[in-house]
Parts: sequence; structure tokens; C-alpha cells
Amino acid sequence: MILHEDREILVVVKPAGLLTVGTDRDKTRTAHYLLNDYVRKGDPKSRNRVYVVHRLDQDTSGVLLFAKSEEAKKFLQEHWASTDKVYLAIVHGHLTAKEGTISTSLVENAAQRVYSTPDAARGKLSTTEYRVLQEARGLSLVEIHLLTGRKHQIRVHFAEKGHPVVGDKKYGTGDTVSKRLALHARALTFVHPFNGRTLTFDTGMPEEFLRLIGK
Repeated sequence: MILHEDREILVVVKPAGLLTVGTDRDKTRTAHYLLNDYVRKGDPKSRNRVYVVHRLDQDTSGVLLFAKSEEAKKFLQEHWASTDKVYLAIVHGHLTAKEGTISTSLVENAAQRVYSTPDAARGKLSTTEYRVLQEARGLSLVEIHLLTGRKHQIRVHFAEKGHPVVGDKKYGTGDTVSKRLALHARALTFVHPFNGRTLTFDTGMPEEFLRLIGK
């Protein structure tokens, strides 16, 4: 679903299960491919295209920002550290500290599994701010401000605290509470690369989350 489009940017809501960009096995069922097709309006010779600014995991839904020129992509990526990224997650259990910051060095092994390492020289510093919004049915709805955007960062940080994200087949406990990963990129606030205005796009809470946690 397209939230916003102008000459420089395209903001969409990516559904859970859709890749952001192609892999060796799957090059066409991706947000990048579908949006390239959209801006070319069916003309394969069109020079129009979209540029990837950031990515969401395949199983994560939410706000995804694309640029429509190299210049816009460069600007957005250079200012990415100051872009405000808000996520919602439903995790197992009730956290002792209802708000806080998780900061570890993350590293990825050969099996593409990410984990925290005490060796700061080996890992990349990764920081996640969180606040519990609601607790019900042995689950917690958590609002997250992503201060760094490492691969699988939120999933690893909460799993290592003993509160894996619901539906996480990689870092979770094999739960069957939800068929989908209960992680959603709710909102994005950034400076427009052309007019300098600060834009915010907020998608609210997915219906599946309401069903899991209750109204």
C-alpha cells in the first residue's frame, strides 16, 4: 500500500512475508521489484526506478521508504542516523523493567544467526529503546525506538532477555501463538531530501496485534 509519493520519494507499507529486495532464490516477489514495475508503468524501457534506502526483514511489516533518484537516496542514507524509527512488537512474558535501553555488540555467524558478543571489536554496537504499552495473556505489547538498525536487532535483543518476539521462528521458542512475526515498523520521521520538510508516516497498530493482545 502506498502512503505517499512525490518526485523524490515513495513511502509504502510492506506486508509481512514480502522481501524488501531480491535474493538469489527470489528476485521478483519483492517490494523493490514491484515498485520498480509500478514507476515504470508497464514500460520495460522506462528509465524510472526506485532506490533502496533501508530494509525490513521479510517477516516484518511496516513503513518502508524508497528514493526515486540517486541524489535522494544518498541524502536519506546520510541522514539515516537522525531518522526516527518506531516499531511495535508483541513479546512473550512480562518485562521486569517496563522501559529501558538494550545495548549490545551484535555479530552474525556463518549460519546467518545474529547474537550478542562481549567482544566490542568483533560486533557492531546496537541500541534499542523500549517501553511496555500493555500486558495481557502472558504477552507484552512494546513500543521500540530503534537507535541503530542492525540485522535482526530487535528480535535478538528481546530473545536474549528471555522475551522473544511472538511468532519468531529463528530466535523464538517454536510458539504457535501467531502465524506471523509480531513485529511492525509503525512510524518513520525523516527530512525530505528536496524541500527540507520533516515528514512523519504512522501506520498505527496492525489488526493481528489487536487480536493477540486485546483492545
